[in-house]
Amino acid sequence: MFFIILFFIFAIFRYYSSTTAINLKNPNRTNIDEILKDKIVDLPILENDTDNVIHFNDKFENKINGEKKRNFWDLLK
Repeated sequence: MFFIILFFIFAIFRYYSSTTAINLKNPNRTNIDEILKDKIVDLPILENDTDNVIHFNDKFENKINGEKKRNFWDLLK
């Protein structure tokens, strides 16, 4: 089992360090900015419709304030 795992790791390392794999990766890395610019051109710009969306609910805070105060160290006594 140990030799199978060792062979598997060696085969993966040998493939990814080969010139074939490196030559496949390099063109994509060199022109990644151009690819991203081409894809970004067609993206629509959305309107900001998030004004007054969040409403604070203070009912929970009022409920906690109405109860007795809690103290962590009192729980350990």
